[in-house]
Amino acid sequence: MVSARKAEKKRRGHSRLKTNKDLFLAFFRVGLLGFGGGPAAIPLFHREAVTNYKWMTEDEFGDTLALGNTMPGPIATKMAGYIGYRVNGMVGCLIALAASVIPTVVMMIVLLGVLQKYKDLEWVNSMSAAVVPVVGVMLAVMTWDFFQKSGKSLGIGRAILFTAIAIILLELLNIHPAIVILGVLILSLTTFKKGVGSK
Repeated sequence: MVSARKAEKKRRGHSRLKTNKDLFLAFFRVGLLGFGGGPAAIPLFHREAVTNYKWMTEDEFGDTLALGNTMPGPIATKMAGYIGYRVNGMVGCLIALAASVIPTVVMMIVLLGVLQKYKDLEWVNSMSAAVVPVVGVMLAVMTWDFFQKSGKSLGIGRAILFTAIAIILLELLNIHPAIVILGVLILSLTTFKKGVGSK
């Protein structure tokens, strides 16, 4: 009986250790490769949390991203903190935050010193500019995935309509994304409640 309990504790300890290691490696990669800040890191978060480790579904990731954008603060740290907490509580939250922030801070200190020293060289400017198209493609692929998912759940007509409205509100009227997302959430909740009441 005692040996069985010890074996179970050892198994749980090993499982937690592996989970914490996976969290650290996943968010360390995001912190290391997330050139361009929060929006550029979102496809990397998606790859780690949904594709590689399957810590959440596509829908859950989309909901987390939408809600995170309505709150103040950098999206990268909010995503890391929430996903880490979801996977392994407060310990997971702290590990994910440290792993995603520390590489960026260290690289900022080191690379900015180097860039300031060699900023007049053409290859340094070319290197910085070359990253931009790659980030753009990553964001476009994720946007297309979200659009397809919306088309399946809402219908293609509504998905196109909501996309057009979002473009008008965000790009033409310059309304903050948080206000648009909050408005959609309130509208969805109101519609859902009316639908429930009517049945």
